[in-house]
Amino acid sequence: MEIVIIIATILISAIVFIPIGIFIRKKIAESKIQSAENEAKKIIELASKDAENKKKEEIFKAKEQIMQERQDLEQEIRERRGDIQKQETRIIQKEENLDKKEEALERKERECDQKYSELEDKKKELDESIKRELEELQKISGLTVEEAKNILLTEIEKQIKQEKAAIIREEEQKAKEESTKKAKELLTYAVQKCAADHTSETTVSIVTLPNDDMKGRIIGREGRNIKAIENLTGIDLIIDDTPEAVILSGFDPLRREVAKIALEKLIEDGRIHPAKIEEMVEKAKEEVEATIKQEGERATLETGVMGLNPDLIKLIGKLKYRTSYGQNVLNHSIEVSNLARIMADELGLDSKRARRAGLLHDIGKALDHDMEGTHVEIGVDILKKYKENPLVINAVEAHHGDVEPQTLEAVLVQAADAISASRPGARRETLEAYIKRLEQLEEIADSFDGVEKSFAIQAGREVRIMVKPEKISDAEMTILARDVAKKVEEEMDYPGQIKVNVIRESRVIEYAK
Repeated sequence: MEIVIIIATILISAIVFIPIGIFIRKKIAESKIQSAENEAKKIIELASKDAENKKKEEIFKAKEQIMQERQDLEQEIRERRGDIQKQETRIIQKEENLDKKEEALERKERECDQKYSELEDKKKELDESIKRELEELQKISGLTVEEAKNILLTEIEKQIKQEKAAIIREEEQKAKEESTKKAKELLTYAVQKCAADHTSETTVSIVTLPNDDMKGRIIGREGRNIKAIENLTGIDLIIDDTPEAVILSGFDPLRREVAKIALEKLIEDGRIHPAKIEEMVEKAKEEVEATIKQEGERATLETGVMGLNPDLIKLIGKLKYRTSYGQNVLNHSIEVSNLARIMADELGLDSKRARRAGLLHDIGKALDHDMEGTHVEIGVDILKKYKENPLVINAVEAHHGDVEPQTLEAVLVQAADAISASRPGARRETLEAYIKRLEQLEEIADSFDGVEKSFAIQAGREVRIMVKPEKISDAEMTILARDVAKKVEEEMDYPGQIKVNVIRESRVIEYAK
């Protein structure tokens, strides 16, 4: 029962105090809200005051800035006004100076007009005076003005022609001297750079024997062995008293080389009879063919000529066994190629074309024994057959002057050919032919009227002609030299060229007693 009372008391207390609590809480909340609103109002008022103060400060600052900029602008305006005033002052001064100058110019113009009028008057007086003097001169000389002018112009023209001719002769002489000097330097450089020893080829070969008994075996019974060798090779065997040696004689070096190799092989083998001779000759021919190919390749490598047809290379190698006036044609062709290349390099020309034409210029000599025609014609036909460059063919065709050279490289090949052929020891001549050529050269020179005496010098490369000064004038010397050179060309055969040197000398002798 007490529990019920307690519970009832609690419930009654709760019923009574809950509304009171709610009311109290409500009052407390209202008071807090009121205080918060008051606080917010204070904050808003403070913020408004701060904003107002800041606004006033910014307005004040803006006003100050405006005032400062206004002051700066006024200062700048004052400065510009000062500059403008200075400029106006300078302009006024310049206008004053210009006015003064204009006055001075007008004064000078008036003076110039006055002087001009005075000069015009003097010019008229001078013209009248000149006219009177011309009339007097015409009366004295008996010539009109036009006639005197024509005479004067004629004299001046003659004088100018003489001076022009003298200048032209002087420049031509200088050009000749300079070109001669440069040509000599170029040729000297090329010859020195491509210097080579030369020995004349002979028409015999010597085969050494182990003993003199071998001579009888080479001759064979009734001479059948020596006959077989001579028939198969086309070479003459000379077996004489020369100890332990057999001489092979023949003008064809190729056949002579085949015979030499075959005979050496027979001597080494020891069995000498016609069948063995035939076998060794065939082997010798094969060996010579291989040598020809090697020599052709060596020549192309030595000269730097590339891209040749293999058949042309073989023909070049065949030149090893070909001679011209005792000079080996292969060595001559290699030298011509190198000389032409060096001169082309120095002159800035096509050195490849020059070296190619130089190597091929005598290729016709490889076949001139087997075909009709000169070696130049044969060489041109061969090169056309193998579709060689037309400019190279022209250089080959022109190297002896048969046709006109189309390029400067062709001219260089001509020069290189003459240089190589004229080297000391390069070509062999008999003493009789040499002396005969010198005598013929002097006879041709002496056959002309006015020649006092002549001398063949420089191994027949030059003829020096002394003329009689009372019969041959300086102008006639040129004609005489040309006529002598022309007659030499028509009547003589010679390698290279011959210089005709005509000398006219006047002497006056008197004795003091």
